[in-house]
Amino acid sequence: MAPRSYITDLFGSSPIRPLQQHMAQVESCARELIRFVDAALAGDWETAAAQQRLITTCEHKADALKKDLRMHLPKGLFMPVSRPDVLEVLWRQDQIANKTKDIAGLMLGRRMQIPGPIAEPFRAFVARCLDAVTQAHVAVDELDELLDTGFSGGEVVRVEEMLRKLDAIESETDTIQVKVREGLFAIERDLPPVDVMFTYQIIAWVGDIADLAQQVGSRLQLMLAR
Repeated sequence: MAPRSYITDLFGSSPIRPLQQHMAQVESCARELIRFVDAALAGDWETAAAQQRLITTCEHKADALKKDLRMHLPKGLFMPVSRPDVLEVLWRQDQIANKTKDIAGLMLGRRMQIPGPIAEPFRAFVARCLDAVTQAHVAVDELDELLDTGFSGGEVVRVEEMLRKLDAIESETDTIQVKVREGLFAIERDLPPVDVMFTYQIIAWVGDIADLAQQVGSRLQLMLAR
């Protein structure tokens, strides 16, 4: 990591560090989802319940960081990045944690059993969506270096490459999501209709996680363009 510059020191109340800390907590929260899904696929609802509680705790910690950043976000002219940009990125990061909690809560509450024929594709889908969150976190972690270089030079090129990789991962999750939905469509006549409805809902919510991660990247791209 590059040493702190005079510019960084000048903006001692920069929101970059708190934003990065929030994203780190959001990723920790999201990463717990794969363990929850593994337990749910195995029908181990005791472990799934413990994982759901852990996800909820992580989401609450992210929520506390979000509120703290909002309360202490500078309003003066000397913000290194625009206040609306920071709030937009923060909102999308926060939605990732919220969606993760919603997925675990719904699956646990209904003791949802993902149908056998789509269980493995569904797990792969979840894992790849979480990869998008990790990639978004990697890009957010570069914000302080971007600030130190004045949002110019080779650092910008490096972050743009990170964001292209994020876009590629998100696009891949779209493809996987279509296949998972097609798999469910092929067997839905043999399943209880209500279960089918909620399974489609869960598939959509998992896809939302990757979409939100990409939206974090899109807001970073806007910062680079200004």
